[in-house]
Amino acid sequence: MANPNLQDIIEKQVLTVAKAVEDKIDEEISALDRLDLDDIEALRERRLQQMKRMAEKRSRWISLGHGEYTEIPSEKDFFSAVKASDRVVCHFYRDNWPCKVMDKHMSILAKQHIETRFVKIHAEKSPFLADKLKIAVLPTLALIKNAKVDDYVVGFDELGGTDEFNTEDMEERLAKAQVIFLEGESSSKSSAQTRSVRQSESNDSSDSD
Repeated sequence: MANPNLQDIIEKQVLTVAKAVEDKIDEEISALDRLDLDDIEALRERRLQQMKRMAEKRSRWISLGHGEYTEIPSEKDFFSAVKASDRVVCHFYRDNWPCKVMDKHMSILAKQHIETRFVKIHAEKSPFLADKLKIAVLPTLALIKNAKVDDYVVGFDELGGTDEFNTEDMEERLAKAQVIFLEGESSSKSSAQTRSVRQSESNDSSDSD
């Protein structure tokens, strides 16, 4: 049986939290009541502008190939792609089963995270790039932000060491690296060594947030 004193303490804590929540709601209701028509119109206009900016951003992302999982045909095209988009997930692959498993998850995430471009490139047909980025194990995901490789996902070791991991596991890993966004989550910044993938210094910024 629960200690009566402990039960009293818990009940008081619950009441305190409930009172704080109630006071917060009352405060927000009072703030809404104080809004006049000009305030409401200003809020509405601000919201419309936010929606317009997001629509423009989504349109630009789609024009750059976001929303689909596509193959990059050559090393030259790789550099063009990573300079055009702020966030890129690039799957270095060969024609084998583990890479096909990775393809499945990348296809799903590409549709769910339009803010990021998802691509793949055949590692054995891209020897310069594979050597420059030190790609040794396949599949490897290069997580690229602002035209620089910021992190890697190498094989399936971080995903349970098996090809039966869930797409959500991969999604969490990419969100941790901040190469995709998860609504309502604050992700920690990756500490992986950054390697530049620029061929030349460029201040081009395509879809900055």
